[in-house]
Amino acid sequence: MESKKLTQHINPANCAQETANTVSKGTTSLHDTTKATNTADTVQTAVTLCGVPLDNPVIAASGTFGYGYEFADWYDINLLGTFSFKGTTLHPRFGNPTPRIAECPAGMLNAVGLQNPGIAAVKQTELKRLAEVFHKPVMANVGGFCLEEYVEVCRALDEEEQVGWLELNISCPNVHGGGMSFGTDCEHAAQVVHAVKQVVHKPLIVKLSPNVTDIVAIARAVEDAGADGISLINTLMGMRIDLRTRRPILANRTGGLSGPAVFPVALRMVYDVAGAVKIPVVGMGGVQSAQDVIEMMLAGAVAVEVGAANLVDPYACRDIILALPGVMKQYGITSLSDIIGAARV
Repeated sequence: MESKKLTQHINPANCAQETANTVSKGTTSLHDTTKATNTADTVQTAVTLCGVPLDNPVIAASGTFGYGYEFADWYDINLLGTFSFKGTTLHPRFGNPTPRIAECPAGMLNAVGLQNPGIAAVKQTELKRLAEVFHKPVMANVGGFCLEEYVEVCRALDEEEQVGWLELNISCPNVHGGGMSFGTDCEHAAQVVHAVKQVVHKPLIVKLSPNVTDIVAIARAVEDAGADGISLINTLMGMRIDLRTRRPILANRTGGLSGPAVFPVALRMVYDVAGAVKIPVVGMGGVQSAQDVIEMMLAGAVAVEVGAANLVDPYACRDIILALPGVMKQYGITSLSDIIGAARV
């Protein structure tokens, strides 16, 4: 990933919308779906996530794909396995002050701050627009700053017919726990999962933070508390400093690192967690290609989320999906479901 591409396509205020607005539609010919071969007829890309079937394991990650309709002018987003829509909180959030995006070698830092219109607007407006262009179950990403907020938002989204899974972002700070992230403490992570499970019926996937000393312990804690699945990793904390001003580039000082630089770290954590729990694991972190997807699945992921790549190229998920059959054939893979965890000895 060239750092110049990041600044061309990322608007700190709304990453997904800016991507759709700034990439020239004249590039459509470079992403022609007619280039797909008949290889797809000879391999099986379908997988099942928490009992819900997916045509393929590719999921556009929350915070990089908006509510889906922003990308619908570029390609038929129903090609996706699914996508996780923008993180939703109880109340509207305007996000952190700018600048809140900083480029870095092989990735980017973001400190957007969960900007979203709040659960009421999401239910009344965003999900209706989403349903017009996406006709599969969608993953609902949820943020909160106390147990009650998580519970209320999850209860509200659990009522939505199109929501197939709830993805619980436990990297948010617990305002009643000294500001410590829910996801950095086994007890707090388990508490929020247990509370949400009391009020929902849809599969609950818990998104883990990598900024911990023992991610396997956190994974086991949320599994014991009732989680139906785990997704990982969220971004790694980092920062950049402007040499001219001698101040942090991000107004928030620190931000989450994503992009190709984090892939080896994410892969290792997926491997470790998948070997420690019995519930499905969704892998993410620096995924850029069909080869990366397969590597994540070999490590134990049932499905794979693609994040920062969408901000560089709005066709990223589609191109990965179209490339999968050919890459599978290249490596002698007839069914993706057969290779899940195959790297484990």
